[in-house]
Amino acid sequence: MRIDVLTLFPEIFHSYLGQSVLKKAIERGLVEIHLHNIRDWSHDKKHHKVDDRPFGGGPGMVLMAPPVVECVEAVQAMADQPGHLVMLTPQGRKLNQAIVEELAQHPRLLLLCGRYEGFDERIRLILKPDEISIGDYVLNGGEVAAMVVIDAVIRLVPGVLGDEESSRQDSFSGPDRLLDHAQYTRPRCYRGYEVPAVLLSGNHRAIERWRLMDRRRRTEERRRDLLDSTTPRSGESTRDEKASKNLLGGCGDGGSNAESCATESQKNSEEGS
Repeated sequence: MRIDVLTLFPEIFHSYLGQSVLKKAIERGLVEIHLHNIRDWSHDKKHHKVDDRPFGGGPGMVLMAPPVVECVEAVQAMADQPGHLVMLTPQGRKLNQAIVEELAQHPRLLLLCGRYEGFDERIRLILKPDEISIGDYVLNGGEVAAMVVIDAVIRLVPGVLGDEESSRQDSFSGPDRLLDHAQYTRPRCYRGYEVPAVLLSGNHRAIERWRLMDRRRRTEERRRDLLDSTTPRSGESTRDEKASKNLLGGCGDGGSNAESCATESQKNSEEGS
């Protein structure tokens, strides 16, 4: 996948591109990131000005159409495919996992980052971009939003993640769009809170049932808006879910297993010393 970022501040991305999963994806040739400074297309060769005062008055400055439009058109011509143009703006459709999956289908994305009071309207009319917002709030510019889009999209590029199941089991992923289930790792006991027994049982069917039940419960408690009429509520557990629930053991309330958990925690502490 190729991603072109069109911005007034390309230096913002330098540290970001050298980190973690994205860095490895670039090194392995799975993702290409190209940065383009919109000022390079300014008609003002002395000061490289790209903004001006809004007609009709008002605060701030507006990005002018000529440098932005010409920058986009030039960048589109740099590859065989012009790519899918995304304008990052608070007035766009709100980003969610379904939109991320849609964007990941494109072999090339162009991310246009705004600044100041926004874009001259003729930029939108001429280029007809896919306008996307990352939420109902305002940032100083579109660069952070572009990083959000990049981070979300590259996870879906084949080979980027070590385990392909990771992206399919994330929150908001899959056909049900539920939140992810609770995760646990060592130690088994910590400060009276114990890992659910089902996760240690080795019964893979029971573990999968428990995880589905936990995803539904968490989604109902925290994001009821994600549930539709076809998704069973946590109180409507199926027989299989109820069976796996019986395997939970100590689930963190420090109840009947609190004493054994405390004993194991003390043992772990002594071994560590």
